[in-house]
Amino acid sequence: MPRSLLDLAATRLADADLVRVVAQALDGTGPALLAQDPGARIPDDVPDDVAAVVTTSGSTGIPRRVWLGSEALFASITATAARLGGPGRWLLALPLTHVAGLQVLARAAVAGHAPVVLPPGPFRPRAFAAATATLPAGRRYTSLVPTQLHRLLDDADRDVLAAALSFDAILVGGAALSPALAARAADAGLKIVTTYGMSETCGGCVYDGVPLDGVRLALDDAGHVLIAGPVLAHGYDDPAATADAFLTVAGVRHLRTQDLGVLDEGPPQHLDVLGRADDVVLTGGVNVPVAPVEAALAGWGGLGEVCVVGVPDDAWGQRVVAVATVTGHAPTLDAVRARVRDVVGAVSAPRSLVIVDALPLRGPGKVDRRATADLARTAPDPRPEN
Repeated sequence: MPRSLLDLAATRLADADLVRVVAQALDGTGPALLAQDPGARIPDDVPDDVAAVVTTSGSTGIPRRVWLGSEALFASITATAARLGGPGRWLLALPLTHVAGLQVLARAAVAGHAPVVLPPGPFRPRAFAAATATLPAGRRYTSLVPTQLHRLLDDADRDVLAAALSFDAILVGGAALSPALAARAADAGLKIVTTYGMSETCGGCVYDGVPLDGVRLALDDAGHVLIAGPVLAHGYDDPAATADAFLTVAGVRHLRTQDLGVLDEGPPQHLDVLGRADDVVLTGGVNVPVAPVEAALAGWGGLGEVCVVGVPDDAWGQRVVAVATVTGHAPTLDAVRARVRDVVGAVSAPRSLVIVDALPLRGPGKVDRRATADLARTAPDPRPEN
């Protein structure tokens, strides 16, 4: 019998009710949880074995509803608790309309505790500190995106740092964590756990490069990351999309991601994600992957967050542009180009540098590359001196 859905975006629930509705969704006695942005069309129902539906646009901008089963969610929650050292109290700092926020809610509910929830609105470090102060004693966890971690580390208030230091683990995902930001967090003493995953894997399924218990990784011939294990979604509400993304390899069901990676079989397996296969700029007839350029520049020379995009150019086809925030004095374009030449290679060196107050975001904190590229197209076009 099809199940009805509870739209989390349109429901006002007291904290105590959150545990109840999640428990009922997981055991099948209540409606499935619907995580989607406000205003999206609500489906009439879902199959009986679906416990949660996450609506995601992904990088393609094509809306897809991901069907998550109870077994997959329980597998993810159990493996996460085992990796982190046991169940704990959770601070919810991400929207419930996305899988990372939904998973914080589900982990807290399975542990038997209502999460402490940050007030709605923009992320504010001092609100984070105030909410953390209300968490009961015991193991403490939260999940953030890199932008939120940036803001915590940039805040000079001692209470903010003390709050961040009180967590036994801060999961950071949703976007790549730059080496510079990871180093800042480590220097501050924060217990950071980097996560990799997506809605189709119930959120993060690889922690600090190592897959959670039961998860297995592989690479296809093109270097795409393949994920197998009990955390996989049933699929999408679109059968054709499901058939395209989920495939059987040697008798085992896998999700074929659009990410490129390098895999060390170990044991344990260890994955380094290189970035999305389609995150390249074709400039002068050469494909330039943007991830290594961003990693070389983020947190370097007064730069903060960095997004590298391509914009149309008569001479190059596409021009490599670095769009960045600053934490101090902005470096010159020539200094940026020299840095990338030394670390990545001359062909990858940006030919423009655009400084912004903040990078455009979508979802729970991922950089919106389309909006960033639009911004770069309209920015002044300083040319390098060499």
